[in-house]
Amino acid sequence: MTGISISRRGGIGFGLFTLLMVALFVGLGVWQLQRRLEKHALIDALTERLALAPGSLPSAALWSTLTPARDEFRRVSFPAVYQSAPDAMVYSSGSAVRDDISGPGTWAFLPARLPTGEIVVINTGFVQNTMQDREQQDRAVTRLMTTAPVMLSGYIRFPEAAGVLTPAENLPKRLWFTRDHLAMARALGWGADARPVAPFYIDLEQPVPASGIPKPGPLQVHLKDDHMQYAITWFGLAGAVVIAFGVWLFGQKRASRVTR
Repeated sequence: MTGISISRRGGIGFGLFTLLMVALFVGLGVWQLQRRLEKHALIDALTERLALAPGSLPSAALWSTLTPARDEFRRVSFPAVYQSAPDAMVYSSGSAVRDDISGPGTWAFLPARLPTGEIVVINTGFVQNTMQDREQQDRAVTRLMTTAPVMLSGYIRFPEAAGVLTPAENLPKRLWFTRDHLAMARALGWGADARPVAPFYIDLEQPVPASGIPKPGPLQVHLKDDHMQYAITWFGLAGAVVIAFGVWLFGQKRASRVTR
């Protein structure tokens, strides 16, 4: 009798554990389906945003109200003068938003002054296969510097955060591994004359330099969408747990009939 009660308690415990795991896996599967819907809505919104004609750059008074959710990839056009200041390189092995870019190479970041005096950092484009060659990058960027305003068109982007495994910046080479234009501005003195630096940077689309270097260009949305695969995996695990419990329960019943 004691053995039977212990077996029943074990069966109840295993059953509760099975229910818990099934609820967890099904919940994760449903969450992935919800994420998929949100990702598709985001892709649709960004695709629509990229297709719009360029608008004017928001004034400095509105900069604090801009957010990635509402303003990332917004197309803008504005006049500015590239500053005679040290540029920054951002290493890249390719691009998730530029079909015409493959690495290795670097993005050339350079400050530009607006007619109202504020600084906007421009990702002026890709320099192919520099392999962190500072002299090659300097030659490419120097061609952009003029004393006259240039009409720039591009996309509003927001700074990236470095990951745990992201290498630290190499200040002597002015080389970064994340697109954190605010860190570049602090390190290289952009806006050091008390002029504010915009909290966003611009991925340049136009104009393209006569030499083609750095290489700006249009962006396209290519967000990773594996949520359906993840959902199927979680639902599959829930089914596997149910099957495992069924097999165990069948075995227990057979064992009990044999002992009788």
